[in-house]
Amino acid sequence: MAAVDPVVASLQDKFDSAGEVSDVRPNEAVALYQSILAAEQSNDEINKIKEQAIYKLGELYAKLGQAQALGQLLKDIRPFFSTIAKARTAKIVRSLIDFVSKLPDTLPLQIDLCKESIEWTKQEKRTFLRQRIETKLVQLYIDAKNYVEATAIINPLLREVKRLDDKALLVELYLLESQVQHKLRNIPKSRASLTAARTAGNAIYCPPLLQAQIDLQSGKIHTEEKDYRTAYSYFYEAFEGYNSLNDSEAVQALKYMLLCKIMTSNAEDVQGILSGKLALQYAGRDAEAMRAIANAHRDRSLKEFERVLEQYAQELKGDDLISLHLSELYDEMLSQNLCRIIEPFSCVEIAHIAHLISLDVQLVEKKLSQMILDKQFHGILDQGNGWLLLFEDRAASETYQGSLDTIQSMSRVVDSLFDRAKELN
Repeated sequence: MAAVDPVVASLQDKFDSAGEVSDVRPNEAVALYQSILAAEQSNDEINKIKEQAIYKLGELYAKLGQAQALGQLLKDIRPFFSTIAKARTAKIVRSLIDFVSKLPDTLPLQIDLCKESIEWTKQEKRTFLRQRIETKLVQLYIDAKNYVEATAIINPLLREVKRLDDKALLVELYLLESQVQHKLRNIPKSRASLTAARTAGNAIYCPPLLQAQIDLQSGKIHTEEKDYRTAYSYFYEAFEGYNSLNDSEAVQALKYMLLCKIMTSNAEDVQGILSGKLALQYAGRDAEAMRAIANAHRDRSLKEFERVLEQYAQELKGDDLISLHLSELYDEMLSQNLCRIIEPFSCVEIAHIAHLISLDVQLVEKKLSQMILDKQFHGILDQGNGWLLLFEDRAASETYQGSLDTIQSMSRVVDSLFDRAKELN
C-alpha cells in the first residue's frame, strides 16, 4: 500500500474542514482555503486540491458579496497557473469572472478584470485564453451599452479567429456582432452577422444555451422586420431552450413572445400563454406588465395604456425592443382613436378632441398635423381658432382620368408622326 503524502493529507484535511464550516463560520473557511493556496509544494495531487479550493473560495466570496476579494483572488493565483494545464487555467479565469458577474453593480469591476487579464495573457502569450476573455469583454461592453468599444474589439478578433478556423468561437463572435449592430440600429448588418453565426453553427455542435441565444436574436431581427409570426416561433424556441436550462433569460423570451401576440392584435392569447404550465413558474412583475399592456390594447384604452407604461416603467421601458414596439403600438392606437373621434365632424375644436380622448391638447394637435401630412385624412388645422377642418374624400372623376389618358395617347401619336416626317425629309 502506497504511503500517503503528509502535505497532501494536511491540505485535504483543511479542505474538508473548510467545507464543513463554510455555512456557519465563512470567515474561518476563507482562511482555510487561503492557507491551502499559500502552500508552496506542488504536484498533481496538491494542484488538484488547490484548484478545488479556488472554486470553493470563489463561490464563498460570491455568496458573501465580496466582489473586490474575488478580483484580488484572480490576481493572486496567477503564479499557480504556471503549474497546471492551459485549458484548466482558462476554466478557472472564466469561472472567477462569472462569479463576479453574479453580484449586483459589478459591471465596471468585471470590465477592469477582463482588461487586466487580457494584458496578462498577452504577456504570457496565451492566445486561446485571450480570445475568450476578449469575447467576454465584448459581452460586458454590450451590457454597459458601450457599443463603440465592443465593435473595436470584435472586428480584429473576428479576423484572427477566422484564420484559426475556430468554429465554436466564431459562432459566439458573429452572434455578439449581430447584437451590437442591432443595438446600433444597423438591421441589415445585424441580419448578415446572424446568418454567418447560423452558418458556422451548422458545422459544429451548438450547446443549448448558445442555440437559445441565436433563436432569441433571430426573433429580434424578425420583429424589427414586422414579421411577428415568425418572430414568435423563434422566441418560443428560445424560451424552451432557456427554460430547460433554468436560465433567467427565459423571462425575457417569454415577454417577447407576448409582445408578438400583442403586435398582431391577438392580445386575447396572452392570458392563455401566461396560464400555461411553463409560463406559470415565471409569474411576476414582468408577466403582469405584459398582461396589463395586452388588456389595455384589447380595450383600446390609451389612458390605461399610459398608466401601465408608468406603473411598469422598469419592466417595459427598460427593454429597448419592447419600448420601441410599444411606442409604435401607442402611436397606432392614438391614430385609430383620433380617426374614430373626428369621423362625424366637418369642423371641431382641437380642445374638444383632447377632452374626448383624455390627452393633452398640444399632443393631440401634433398628432393630428402628422396624420394630415401622412394623408390619413383630408383636412387642415386652424391654429388661430384652435379648430380642425375636415374635408370629404372625393373619388377621382373617371372622365378626368380618361381625358388625361386620351391626351397622353394623342401626344405619343403626334410624336411618332413627327419622327416619320423627319425621316421622309
